[in-house]
Amino acid sequence: MTPPNYIPMQCASALNNLKRKVPYGWDLNIYRGCEHGCKYCYAMYSHDYLKDGNYFGNIYAKTNVAEWLEKELRASSWKREIVNIGGVTDSYQPAEAQYQLMPDILKLLIKYKTPAIISTKSDLILRDYELIDQLSRITYINVAATITTMDEAVREKIEPGGCTSARRFEMLKTFRKTNASIGLHVMPIIPYLTDGEENLESLFAHAKDSGVHYALPGTLYLRGKTRPYFLDFIRMEYPDIFEKINQLYKKGGAGKEYKEGLYAVVNRLRNKYGITGAYSGIIKEKMYKEKTLFDE
Repeated sequence: MTPPNYIPMQCASALNNLKRKVPYGWDLNIYRGCEHGCKYCYAMYSHDYLKDGNYFGNIYAKTNVAEWLEKELRASSWKREIVNIGGVTDSYQPAEAQYQLMPDILKLLIKYKTPAIISTKSDLILRDYELIDQLSRITYINVAATITTMDEAVREKIEPGGCTSARRFEMLKTFRKTNASIGLHVMPIIPYLTDGEENLESLFAHAKDSGVHYALPGTLYLRGKTRPYFLDFIRMEYPDIFEKINQLYKKGGAGKEYKEGLYAVVNRLRNKYGITGAYSGIIKEKMYKEKTLFDE
């Protein structure tokens, strides 16, 4: 496998103001491109403005992102809203081991008491345990792991650059010792590959053991560049299910009948293991407590 190219770049802002405001209205991405190489990645389009088609191989690092973030967080107009970190690219992908941008980001969140959500497929986030622990005692911070399967043979094919699922669960268990909200993102659930009840039950059992506050499932969605990339992968690696997936995804999402059957299984397992999917309630509760303390 060819090593990725790391390319430093200067950004003109840090925070991206999202049109939708629930459960968060701001996004922060410190990298462009992602080394995890997930076959279902929805974010490949984000390299278009760079006129660079190598999303997985050319990783752009926003080396001045902390400078811009401080300008934005110290502005009188900043209302200490929740910032979603890494909504497009994983902030703890391997490039972060070299550039180490996240510690400065976390220090600024601490300084300006800014709540945040971090979702990752890497246990490199454990490097910043002390900073996240400190932030969790000041304001709301959510740490989530995206985990799709406990079958490592499948995981290595669909997420070749991510760490093992077992390590991700161990990471969640470690952060459970902090005051952070801990979540499992079971997404995307891939029809005929990771949607089996045995796999889903294993994920929920591990989630229960890790003490997560919530588990958020989501089915595979195929659009834009992701569609042909993913379908080519399935045709090559899992030819026995290619036609079924191709038929199921006549549009961007799976059909209503399939999703109803899948979520019936998911909800049954969620009830069995006592894990909620309503993480917005956790956000409101913790943000209210934090606001009360701040106002005092």
